[in-house]
Amino acid sequence: MKAVVLALFCLLSISLGAQILEPVKWNMTSRHLQGDEYELVFTASMDDHWSIYSQHTSDEGPVPTSFNFEAGDHYSRIGEVAESGGKKKEGMDPLFGVNVIKFVKGPVLFTQKVKVTDISKPITGYLEFMTCDDERCLPPTEVDFSFSVTPATDNTSGAVEPSKAEPEVQKTIEKESAPTTAVASNSKSEDDRGQNVFGEKKTIDSGNDLQFSMDDQTDKMVDPVQWQVAIEKSSDEEYEVVFTASMQEGWCIYSQYLDLKEDEIGPLPTTISFDESETYSLIGKTAEEGKKKEGLDPTFGVVVAKFVDHPVTFRQKIKVTDPSQLITGYVEYMTCDDKQCFPADFGFKADPVTLQAAIDGEEMTASLDIPSMMGEPGALAAAGLLDVDRLNQPVGECGSETTTVQGKGYWTIFFLGFIGGLLALLTPCVFPMIPLTVSFFTKGSENRKQGLTKAFLYGFSIFLVYIILSIPFHLMDSVDSSILNQISTNVWLNVSFFIIFVFFAFSFFGYYEITLPSSWTNKASNAESVGGYLGIFFMALTLALVSFSCTGPILGSLLAGALSSSGGAMQLTMGMGGFGLALALPFALFAAFPTWLNSLPRSGGWLNTVKVVLGFLELALAFKFLSNADLTKHWGVLKYEVFLGIWILIAIGLALYLAGKIKFPHDSPLKKIKLGRVVMTGLTIALVGYMALGFIYDNEMGSYKPLKLLSGLAPPSYYSWFHPGDCPQNLDCFKDLAQGLAYAKQVNKPVMLDFTGYNCVNCRKMEEHVWPEQGVYNYLKDEFVLISLYVDDRNPATGEDADKYRYIGKKWHKIQEEYFGANSQPYYVLISPESELLTRPVAYTPDPEEYSEFLRCGLDTYKRLSNGEIQRPDTRIGSK
Repeated sequence: MKAVVLALFCLLSISLGAQILEPVKWNMTSRHLQGDEYELVFTASMDDHWSIYSQHTSDEGPVPTSFNFEAGDHYSRIGEVAESGGKKKEGMDPLFGVNVIKFVKGPVLFTQKVKVTDISKPITGYLEFMTCDDERCLPPTEVDFSFSVTPATDNTSGAVEPSKAEPEVQKTIEKESAPTTAVASNSKSEDDRGQNVFGEKKTIDSGNDLQFSMDDQTDKMVDPVQWQVAIEKSSDEEYEVVFTASMQEGWCIYSQYLDLKEDEIGPLPTTISFDESETYSLIGKTAEEGKKKEGLDPTFGVVVAKFVDHPVTFRQKIKVTDPSQLITGYVEYMTCDDKQCFPADFGFKADPVTLQAAIDGEEMTASLDIPSMMGEPGALAAAGLLDVDRLNQPVGECGSETTTVQGKGYWTIFFLGFIGGLLALLTPCVFPMIPLTVSFFTKGSENRKQGLTKAFLYGFSIFLVYIILSIPFHLMDSVDSSILNQISTNVWLNVSFFIIFVFFAFSFFGYYEITLPSSWTNKASNAESVGGYLGIFFMALTLALVSFSCTGPILGSLLAGALSSSGGAMQLTMGMGGFGLALALPFALFAAFPTWLNSLPRSGGWLNTVKVVLGFLELALAFKFLSNADLTKHWGVLKYEVFLGIWILIAIGLALYLAGKIKFPHDSPLKKIKLGRVVMTGLTIALVGYMALGFIYDNEMGSYKPLKLLSGLAPPSYYSWFHPGDCPQNLDCFKDLAQGLAYAKQVNKPVMLDFTGYNCVNCRKMEEHVWPEQGVYNYLKDEFVLISLYVDDRNPATGEDADKYRYIGKKWHKIQEEYFGANSQPYYVLISPESELLTRPVAYTPDPEEYSEFLRCGLDTYKRLSNGEIQRPDTRIGSK
């Protein structure tokens, strides 16, 4: 019958949601007690509304929690596994119809004392547990465990000396007075209470890097708040339960009454809950007293009320009808300093007859004399997420020197700029100027040598004009190396680019002309009379100004594209140089060889065709910039399907134009479609077919098959309406450093830090060309914890980060710069959860075999590090 009930609950669990549930998380640690005695601690943390069952519950219902130790002659158990902490309930369970003992709120601690004769051997075994909420149960789950115990040494051990594990307390009986008071303290060690999770770092919902604080070297958890609970008798039936909190300097707790709006994420309020009972009832609300501050909290960015000095007192009046029954309940609270936060809770009980009270796990006493504070100010400083000393050199010997693509990137963008310049040559604004200008230099010179010299100087001046245009960006780049990235990812700048490029496109279609102010052209033209080289320079400047209606849109495309790259102002200079060189070469070459002019085609309608084709390209590019803004702000407007559909429509429009089905204002009558148009039409139709392939769904990857030719141009395939995902290739990834590192520690896997960007072209190429390769994909899916840090994430920074960074992406960019000395994306770093650099980082690595070797090297180093084959750096995390 029990098996049938369990099976029904498992089926119900599956039917209620087709997602993997993991409502209970286990953390395990060991402590040295004295001599050869150790304590093994199993800590269970449950999600809200989920419960686990006591070891001592009846096996006629749910599966009890049990611990199975593998036998060994190197240790022996002392007693049975003890359980403490959490909120325990006992009674009839509606799911099973039998009496059960269960923990409905965590953390719950299970502790086993052992005597160890050989510490070189681990203590292994497995635990089994079952978890249920109000409607369903998950199947019983087994969790393997392995403890490697270490003796305590001063300031370095993972243990707490027995003499220091509990503060010494003096029991004294207060003299009776009216009202009579009894006080109990929570000064006992954390393992007795189960208040926090050993070693587990959790990030609160606000997304800030706020953690359970723990001394990395001693396993002694931070306990900056001490509580006392007391019960006072006011009259025959009325009592008052009093809770007093004492905080260390710099720490605070929050009021019960935080007036947060629905869309605001803030700290947890202090909550005092009494168990329901027929023997007593609450009178009014819980009153609170203490030094309270109200205002904007820099950690959460919302207005809160908090207590910043001790003592803080909470008083709840109670009407008691049966004094023989205990008053029970629990307290939940959050405590923070300026660097870290952690939530905590504890149960309590009070006896109206004896006027004694206690925190769960302690004996009820009339009074406990406890220290009001513990530790020294400043001893609770938050540990850093990464340690720069451990990241200077890789701990492994494999891997090659860091690879970068900036050199290749420079020449690539130079070539693209050169292609843009050639396209600009074929526009009506520039092409007719070639024979006129060359004729001016050859005929207006005293001899051929002078004419050639002037023509080459003219060409060089054109090149120089475009180089000079990039200089201001170098000045900005020197002030802040990330400023060009910030400009390129600025939402409103990208929206402006979208509007401007649509405006450019319709200008190319012939509906209007874009010209610079005539006064600029006139001044440049008047300066030509200066003579000599300066006069020739101003002639080149005049050409750049008068041809702006055709060159401006192409140059704007180059400018915006270079800003979106990660190479800074130098890439922009290379692109501008390529553009200027392409414009300058014809003037110099045709001046040197005038007879070549006869081979040039005559100006005519074909120039306007080139211009209209460029207009279609400008229109497509406009939506690329709108997509940049959409990705950065997560609007969800231009998702993958929409963007690809728009580009397909633009390509169809271009094909119809080339086929003569669409005409624009300045088009000449098309009597016959020439071979060139036929070829271009065929290529455009082929492009339409290629883009249509982007809608093929890849079942294995769980997303659309990426189009490699459009990598970095189209949104990533997982940014989708119909098949949405959070990470490339449907991988699991974190987008917050603290959360990712905490998870890596939990699952004991190495980490890949992926410094990337929403608008990074090479990042998309890696994700869509290299990551899907089997040798790479399996590593990323199964062996590493992937943390993708988007340096162009424009979401506002929150909490402590808000004081340093306006946007969260700025934080990731600074970490990349300061810890790894790089500022280009993509950039891949393999580290251990403890912050050791496993191998040399790499940048853009388009060769899948090379990238797979990089991952294999890091994984092999991590395994050797974990097995003790490689010495860990003895630098303490957070010391810098």
